[in-house]
Amino acid sequence: MRNSSVRNRFGTTAAIALMVGVGAVLVSACGPENGDSAPTAAPTGGAAPAGTAPGAASPGTAAPGSSAPSGSAAPGGGKEVNGTSAANHLTISTGTATVALNGTTVDFGTVVRDLAWSPDGKKAAFVNGNGDLMTANPDGTGKVVLARNPGGETWSHPTWQHATADPSVTAGGDALDRFAAIVFTSDKGGTLRLEKVPTKSPGATPEVLTPHISEGGGDPVPQPPQTGNTWANAGGHRGEIVYANTPTNEVYLYDDYIRPATRDLGKGSQPALAPDGEHLVFVRSVNRHDHLFTRSTRIDQKAEKDLTPSATTDYTQPAWSPDGRTIAVRTPDGISTLPADGSAAPTQVSTVKGLPSYRP
Repeated sequence: MRNSSVRNRFGTTAAIALMVGVGAVLVSACGPENGDSAPTAAPTGGAAPAGTAPGAASPGTAAPGSSAPSGSAAPGGGKEVNGTSAANHLTISTGTATVALNGTTVDFGTVVRDLAWSPDGKKAAFVNGNGDLMTANPDGTGKVVLARNPGGETWSHPTWQHATADPSVTAGGDALDRFAAIVFTSDKGGTLRLEKVPTKSPGATPEVLTPHISEGGGDPVPQPPQTGNTWANAGGHRGEIVYANTPTNEVYLYDDYIRPATRDLGKGSQPALAPDGEHLVFVRSVNRHDHLFTRSTRIDQKAEKDLTPSATTDYTQPAWSPDGRTIAVRTPDGISTLPADGSAAPTQVSTVKGLPSYRP
């Protein structure tokens, strides 16, 4: 039995994003973009009859990762087309200019890779055809180049680091300013690092995010790897981020809300942090298939649960619904969803083949 990270069915981060030619310069930019590449391929997967609605936990029970009372209804409504609707919040980006959301497809007018939503759902972050980091409105308007790729790097998988107000914590006068940032993966010559840029300063130079453990009064503490880090995903209310380290096949939790701290959460890849910050889902290969596992982020709770013990296909690239009750996942045939508590098997809801995400 093989017990390793997700297999390279959909490619590494280098294959997810477009390699940018050497010579591009990082410049300040604000407002609609200039000179972005036009889409070069049609969307993968076309329209199909609506799928089965995402699974949900039984009424009266709270699913792992829930940030809202059990049984709360999703806002919105309207028709469901190929798995997406205003009610279920599911969106699918395919690496082309079109994104499936709200029961339709939206043309962003530029390549959209690895789309991720802001905590309030009002902005999307993604990597465009030039390899730059961009933000835009949900309808594709208002595009802003947040950071231009300097060339010779591949950027991928952005996530919105965020925190909610806590009057007991201050950092330079405003505890939240340092968490209004987007963290992403930078691959430079095969060396992977996490970098971040502030969301309010278009044209800013990305900074390397350095995972480390605060030293105590005893023996030196082994520090986590500084390279090989990828697939960051934010959640919770205190700026927490989970990410994977490729060489060690380990998942880590990074939190510097009060003081920097990084914890190893075990073997896996492609982690996603629940909206409550108390649970995570990740991918691990078992018996030649990629399975989904969940566990608590608490130090005193290390038990893991295989959500797909009878998997006959590969489940990768998981994403949590805003209420923490449902997990969307990519398969070779499209997008499936399953209850976050593992009470039911995954159900295919869309034939669109791409990266699932949820718009809050």
